[in-house]
Amino acid sequence: MSAHQGESTLRPAPDKVLTDIADYIHNYTIDSELAFETARLCLIDTIGCGLEGLRFPECSKLLGPVVEGTVVPNGTKVPGTNYQLDPVLGAFNIGTIIRWLDFNDCFLAAEWGHPSDNLGAILAVADHLARQGQPLTVRDILEGMIKAHEIQGGLALLNSFNRVGLDHVVLVKVASTAVVSKMLGLSHSQTVDAVSQAFVDGQSLRTYRHAPNTGPRKSWAAGDACSRAVNLALMVKKGEKGLPSVLTAKTWGFYDVLFKGKPFEFQMPYTSYIMENVLFKISYPAEFHAQTAVECAYILHAKLKALGKTAEDIKSVRIRTQEAAVRIIDKHGPLDNFADRDHAINYMVAYPLIHGELTSQSYTDASAADPRIDVLRAKIHCVEEPHFSVDYHDPAKRSIGNALLVELNDGTVLDEVVVEYPVGHKRRREEGTPLLINKFKGHISHHFDAAHQKKILDTVSDAKEFSKLPVDKFTDLFVKQ
Repeated sequence: MSAHQGESTLRPAPDKVLTDIADYIHNYTIDSELAFETARLCLIDTIGCGLEGLRFPECSKLLGPVVEGTVVPNGTKVPGTNYQLDPVLGAFNIGTIIRWLDFNDCFLAAEWGHPSDNLGAILAVADHLARQGQPLTVRDILEGMIKAHEIQGGLALLNSFNRVGLDHVVLVKVASTAVVSKMLGLSHSQTVDAVSQAFVDGQSLRTYRHAPNTGPRKSWAAGDACSRAVNLALMVKKGEKGLPSVLTAKTWGFYDVLFKGKPFEFQMPYTSYIMENVLFKISYPAEFHAQTAVECAYILHAKLKALGKTAEDIKSVRIRTQEAAVRIIDKHGPLDNFADRDHAINYMVAYPLIHGELTSQSYTDASAADPRIDVLRAKIHCVEEPHFSVDYHDPAKRSIGNALLVELNDGTVLDEVVVEYPVGHKRRREEGTPLLINKFKGHISHHFDAAHQKKILDTVSDAKEFSKLPVDKFTDLFVKQ
């Protein structure tokens, strides 16, 4: 008989992943002007996406206080509304409106996700603290966004959470927890504790992003992660202990329980790379792996029109794409709801081939009722293009290539249209920035009169003065009276 050896009660040193994050949060100085300017554009765009999300009743019905009429003194104000909430619920509200339409920025690697989701937590905490009298400015928000982007993206570069069935919002929770911990005054060791709490917290499954269970939870999952992050940081501030080997603990740690025993890998140290290389969704509210496919479809719609043809003259469409797109958005059969459609590449291609446009309204039940869409969807098929998959992961390229080949019923084969870099890519930033501002103008136009729109645009356009603006004054620009 072998003697049983019990578990050691000695608490180990914190996992290196935790301390590296805390070191970055507390000790790294962001000195990249490119990162700050990209973050300014990101902040503008993200707020605009939130305002646009509010136009959909399915989103707005989830917002507000738990008890109707509650107003929290010095609480977080939610852009586009008159709600003033505690920062935990405020983070849920802001995070939810940001992500509702899948129109904010993106970063793609072994894992994908939307780093600006973290603004739900960052803005909620910053606004609350500013209303308590802390001298926080837009510059502080921008720095927090850069660091949240970096943590989320850094963890995503080589580690695929989707392959083990976990949703990428785990990274929102971790990054937001780290950033708001410093904003709330936590020490280095407390940030380690807070991040450990984020990793041990219950993690979301990707079930709601995939057929046959695709549903609207994918649009509020990031808001939920933001609220959890703020709540966990506040608990650690009150003295809650951390879990130093939360990742590496044998049997009970994150790696063994949720990551098939594999430790995280890292491609580069935390700097400002992710923000500098973030992908903006500018022209189309479409899942990012399909952005260039949609651009190809726009081009082909114009070619069909020039030939006197329509989508009904199409016999087949072949999409050459990246491996990730084949795996997550190549869907066949009935699409049940908005969330199903905006994550189906054949829908996102078919709609502009027919109509010459793709907007947030294109995914509604009313728009999807057009019988031509499913007829054309059935003629579309995807194949992986190996070099697109390779360039997708290349840190010097980060392309998201798609190519569409259309054959007509009369046997004509149109020239294949290839787009490897979407307009929101770093390589097309000069082209994309004016379009991004126009996108923002469109989003605020539905909420504010002309005079107030001008005030908002004047404020966000002067980068130097904008960075000095107190956080609460920034949020007040978007409050509904």
